[in-house]
Amino acid sequence: MAREDLTARHRLRVRWAEADMQGIVFNPNYLVYADNAMTEYMRAVGFPYPQALLPFGADIFAVGSQIDFKASARFDDGLRVGARIERIGRTSFRFRIAVFRGEELLADVRTTYVCATPGETRATLSVPEEFVSTVEGFERLKPER
Repeated sequence: MAREDLTARHRLRVRWAEADMQGIVFNPNYLVYADNAMTEYMRAVGFPYPQALLPFGADIFAVGSQIDFKASARFDDGLRVGARIERIGRTSFRFRIAVFRGEELLADVRTTYVCATPGETRATLSVPEEFVSTVEGFERLKPER
């Protein structure tokens, strides 16, 4: 994965609380980084989460994540986290998120979100077409459909 393929990018610095006793980022924190990347992506495309989907009667819920670890981040490392939507289905979409230290890929994350009604019922919905067209216009590499 190339950094330039990730259309939404932001920086972060590893905090002491995110590291284990060896000063290495504790694995679950990469999901926190991915969640932050999703939030920044949604803001970048003009659909800030969660309020932008509510007019469509929709919310999104994470239903799966996969992380491929390549190298370890350490306390006080400056990181770049990038995101793109690589696939859009009828009711779900999948983010591809990468964590880099300089040019080195540290973690490759895929997180799938399903579109559903907000609240307790969480009835599955189609991904709003306005969101799909906005994402397709934003992405350098068009999402798989």
